[in-house]
Amino acid sequence: MTPASNVKKVEYGDFQTPLDLAERICQKLVKLGINPNVIVEPTCGVGNFIKASATLFKRTEKIIGIEINSNYVEEIGKDNWLLKDKRIEIRQGNFFDFDWFPLTEEFNNTILVLGNFPWVTNSRQGMIGGKNLPQKENFQHHSGLDAITGKSNFDISEWMLIRTIQSIHKRDACLAMLCKTSVSRKLLNYIKAHNLNLSYCAVYEIDSKKYFGAAVDACLFFCKFEPNAQNYFCDVFSSLEETQCHRIGYQHNILIRDLISFDRLSDLYEPQSGVRWRSGIKHDCSSIMEFRKIENAFVNGLGEIIDLEETYLFPLVKGSDVAQNRTVTISRYVLVPQRFIGESTELIRFLAPKTWRYLEDHADYLDARKSKIYQGNPRFSIFGVGAYTFSPWKIAICGLYKKLNFRLLENYENKPIIFDDTVYFLSFDNEKSAFQAFKLLTSTLATEFYSSLIFWDEKRPIKTSVLNSLNLSILSERLSSCS
Repeated sequence: MTPASNVKKVEYGDFQTPLDLAERICQKLVKLGINPNVIVEPTCGVGNFIKASATLFKRTEKIIGIEINSNYVEEIGKDNWLLKDKRIEIRQGNFFDFDWFPLTEEFNNTILVLGNFPWVTNSRQGMIGGKNLPQKENFQHHSGLDAITGKSNFDISEWMLIRTIQSIHKRDACLAMLCKTSVSRKLLNYIKAHNLNLSYCAVYEIDSKKYFGAAVDACLFFCKFEPNAQNYFCDVFSSLEETQCHRIGYQHNILIRDLISFDRLSDLYEPQSGVRWRSGIKHDCSSIMEFRKIENAFVNGLGEIIDLEETYLFPLVKGSDVAQNRTVTISRYVLVPQRFIGESTELIRFLAPKTWRYLEDHADYLDARKSKIYQGNPRFSIFGVGAYTFSPWKIAICGLYKKLNFRLLENYENKPIIFDDTVYFLSFDNEKSAFQAFKLLTSTLATEFYSSLIFWDEKRPIKTSVLNSLNLSILSERLSSCS
């Protein structure tokens, strides 16, 4: 495959669903009692879902496939097996230009929307120069830092699924689409946030490595819509064949991974309990701001040996170090030019002239940082810094790893440990308070509580919103009553 064809494959999310998987999905829908009058596949590709649904839904009156790629439309048109089935109609068209409302209003009976939208994000499309995108808009209405730092990035399939759901939720209709598991939860959030009709929702995990060669958590996302129904929960099955499930749903207006476990521990939930987990520092310039200490010399990411005062240098522990408990010996250091956000950096010129000269000599790197958060702030600014950064005792956890590994750390060589922005931490002024909190956080009850909230398939499964929701005082009382 040529590089150009690779780009096209990514741009259009052109990863065809194998026929055997399409058949298994249709078989599952039949077992669920789904019997639509009309089936629509919005991006039908080579037609495997069309073929599977034509085979297994004998009573369906109309099967419509829509496809942007004229070669695929032509290929389907040559399939004698499909041509014999007069229920099948293939239309060439672009989903983003297609008006779904007339299509759904065209039929008065039950509709099943079936298929597999492209698994690619809008930012990935931008990287490859792709144009297969919806009209640009912040459709999730993120604002401020959320929009600036990436929360407005989304899967193209997410936008397409929302558009489809908007078109069918007011009628008797079903949706059965392959997507990333994380996208399925975003859709459930969208449905609830907009008070859309939903009778039932389920997720069936799919082996994406086996079927698509993709190392992502994927699923069949199934929704049944009925007028006036508002059942905002989702049953999660480990496979298409599994009959046992756990239920995700809403408590306190947040999505809970395991409702049964959470209900048992719901007295521990208190997002305003006063505990405040913080994120490590953000500087977006590791080659300049981070160093390796080799013997008595500091070496930056450019391989330069640097002579700096130690006034603004602090031991650095990264998220991977926290997760893998590599904290006994520290060889990384980071330059922290501010004690709080917005503090003037001009004092460095007088307190640590070699450090100031170093920053000025490497200003091109720091001034080129693209994030808007640095605009309008003092030169060489960082973020995620405050009095808590310099506390002598800390409990830390990495947000990226799929395990609750809390670490208790103290000053290293009489200096406070600094974390990167993949780490969340609590800060303490004394060892006793830190140890007591660490004992609580590593208890079985705390683990069970957090596990009921954390969706482990997410890119950053552990979040401050989850960590802050545990009331340590109530947990302490509960543990004391059990002892």
